[in-house]
Amino acid sequence: MFELLSKMPPRQLGKGLLPDQYFGRLCEDIVGQQLSVKAADVITRRFIAGIGGVITPEIILDAVDQDLRNLGLSWAKVKYVKDLAHHTKEGNLKFDAFKDLSNDEIMSELIKVKGIGPWTAEMFLIFTLGRPDVYSLGDLGLKNAFMKLYAVEDPKEYLIKAPEIVEKWSPYRSFGSLALWYSLDNET
Repeated sequence: MFELLSKMPPRQLGKGLLPDQYFGRLCEDIVGQQLSVKAADVITRRFIAGIGGVITPEIILDAVDQDLRNLGLSWAKVKYVKDLAHHTKEGNLKFDAFKDLSNDEIMSELIKVKGIGPWTAEMFLIFTLGRPDVYSLGDLGLKNAFMKLYAVEDPKEYLIKAPEIVEKWSPYRSFGSLALWYSLDNET
């Protein structure tokens, strides 16, 4: 891991977003779920442009489902962004309080929303909130990079070995995650 980290260019966690921007970011995260990075980027840009450039709960709640579908969202993702908008509008997600909550508390709040599971919540913690101590055991890229780096051949063995090895990286597991993703980008 040290060798991998030493080769990786400096990376910054988080996007420097303010709590009033978290809703839009989570919508983007939902839109990009289970898509290649390239496809997610195209559909996310189309989605943002199609709703007028600013994503708010009110705009999402007022949007016609078919119009959101026409922007490239699946029917499930239309329901998910609407559920997120509903939770946000009703005050069930208190984004201003996130700075005072633990990772587990934030994840617990986020996964109450349909379409936000542990993976999406973990990516939000790393890439939006800039939390330094997050590793997503369910991320396929992390799994593949970890298995290659640590010569783990069996996915079941990964589920046993990864938690104990990754625990040693605490409180900087997010940087270990970045290094593993970086290793995938640089395979020849």
